[in-house]
Amino acid sequence: MLRITALMENTPSENKALINEHGLSLLLNDGTHRILFDCGSGDHFIYNAHKLGIELDALDAVVLSHSHYDHAAGFRDYAEAGYKASGLYVGKGFFERKYAKEGVRYTDLSAGWDESFARTNGFHVHTVEGKMEIFPGVTLYQGFPRIHREETIPKRFVKETAEGFINDDFSDEIAISVKTEKGLAVIVGCSHPGIMNMIDEIRRSTGTEIYAVFGGTHLMEADDERIQRSIDGLRAAGAKFIGMCHCAGLHAEEMAMNELGDIASGLSVGDTAIIC
Repeated sequence: MLRITALMENTPSENKALINEHGLSLLLNDGTHRILFDCGSGDHFIYNAHKLGIELDALDAVVLSHSHYDHAAGFRDYAEAGYKASGLYVGKGFFERKYAKEGVRYTDLSAGWDESFARTNGFHVHTVEGKMEIFPGVTLYQGFPRIHREETIPKRFVKETAEGFINDDFSDEIAISVKTEKGLAVIVGCSHPGIMNMIDEIRRSTGTEIYAVFGGTHLMEADDERIQRSIDGLRAAGAKFIGMCHCAGLHAEEMAMNELGDIASGLSVGDTAIIC
């Protein structure tokens, strides 16, 4: 059985004791391993875990989907609070500084800490390139070919390199899959490379259909045609459960739920999805 608990998400749930804010943090528990997938933008995910009676010490891994603040800035709070995990996993290029550009103005969207900070606080940093199985049945993926041309990245997203500012291709973004008795569950952070680019590459590399998809699909700025293609693509990939949240956008979530019924849902702070 796989339990996916939202320690942080944009939207409130019926549990009004919890704090919701723009960001994502999911705790994955397959009965053998507990993995923190993203850390939100600050320490509120820790507060929420406390309110839910969830211990965050001695986790088997922390996986950060990409280095935008709303997924990774909370790691600083987690580490400074003295929490530890067996390993920290990030994609290649994670520590490049990322910005939103508007005219001559650059807004830093980065996590606000570097690799030395993680190591100083006792974390072994693993860089994911390609496909990496971190535990039996638990695999990370990085490097997604851009097959679906409609899955474009807004030009305001840039990153700073030694050669200056360039468009951010989000090559650092990673996804995680967990093998369940019913099939492969894929969890994504923001899907900047494109949700179908990511799902199709995971299917290609594993030779397995996808049973469930949870996380941010970055469809909040997409038109109805692209949203519809994404819904159709997820269904064609074999997905029996689709949990859009965070940057999917309420419109995309509603379209998925209206079309797919009970197999689609949102995921608000404090909610748990159970695959058994």
